[in-house]
Amino acid sequence: MSILTIILSVLIPPLAVFLNKGLGKDFLINLILTLIFWLPGAVHALYVNSK
Repeated sequence: MSILTIILSVLIPPLAVFLNKGLGKDFLINLILTLIFWLPGAVHALYVNSK
């Protein structure tokens, strides 16, 4: 993971997942988690981008 990916995962989680995986199930899951509350979206983005 690059520094930019880590920063985007913390600040704008759906954008980080979109840039890494594109539009798909990971993006939709992250978008829903981020809309519910920011922290689960950030954790999910870090997890998805670290795989």
